[in-house]
Amino acid sequence: MAALPQHLDLHLIRILYLLLVEKNVSRVALKLNQPQPSISASLRKLRELTGDPLLVRGARGMVPTQHGESLLIPAKRILDETENLFLKKTPFVPQNEARTFHIAAPDYLDSQFLPNLVAMLRRGSPNSRVKIHSLGPGVDYVRLLSDGDMDLVIANWDEPPEHLHMSKLFEDPIICVMRSDCPYALRTGSEDMTLNDYLSLPHVAPTQILPGYHGVIDDFLERQGLQRNVAVESAYFGLIPYMLTQTDLVLTTGRQFVRYYERNMPLKTYTVPVKFPAMRFYQLWHERVHQAPEHKWLREQVSTAAKALGK
Repeated sequence: MAALPQHLDLHLIRILYLLLVEKNVSRVALKLNQPQPSISASLRKLRELTGDPLLVRGARGMVPTQHGESLLIPAKRILDETENLFLKKTPFVPQNEARTFHIAAPDYLDSQFLPNLVAMLRRGSPNSRVKIHSLGPGVDYVRLLSDGDMDLVIANWDEPPEHLHMSKLFEDPIICVMRSDCPYALRTGSEDMTLNDYLSLPHVAPTQILPGYHGVIDDFLERQGLQRNVAVESAYFGLIPYMLTQTDLVLTTGRQFVRYYERNMPLKTYTVPVKFPAMRFYQLWHERVHQAPEHKWLREQVSTAAKALGK
């Protein structure tokens, strides 16, 4: 059995973990802000210590060896436990701190929620930075939370991932909305839309942002043996209300999202003749930041901003 190194190099373990995750020396160098030759030298050292190539060439780039894959979880555990060992336990004083908070959220939230949250964070911790990230089909938010590249994810799920911490923010009942002076709106009262009307009217729908959102409407209809007429799909959810004002399209979405646009645009809302469940919004975070004082403060601000929506 090979002798263990006398001094455990945590930075080398971090490089090992990132190499096994990224499978690319250049990306690891960029992530750690180190020159690529330095990461290559670390990989050579890791190969000497383990007696294994760790990464080998595959059909589409580098792939971990079987032994390399077996080291991924132990390396992550060492990094997490080391971080917890030296976790800052002193009180977090937001007015005096300068942190960077990374929040991921889709753009179908209430239009005032994120602006209000940003205002609260700026008032509470004026020296801190806030980075709001989008959520798209290719975003692996679970991994981003696990790796520490994201602090919070705010969105709606029918069934949030069980292994992440979460707190419920609010529920948003589903309605539909269209231009107030289109022919259908002029002849039909807000409570008088029939199921046949709803299914046959031309709809605009968001392209899939996250599993569990775009599917909420159409999957629910499918389970009832129904299908609506989706005429337009848009990746830009925030632009859809403006599309409504120039077309005969109908949007099915949450009541909270529509409130601002309804006050400022010629729109008319309808009670949907389908008993959709309300959209449930949560904030999700990883165990790695569960006890961190600054992250507890951040989550409190998000909860406060969510509670203010109904006022």
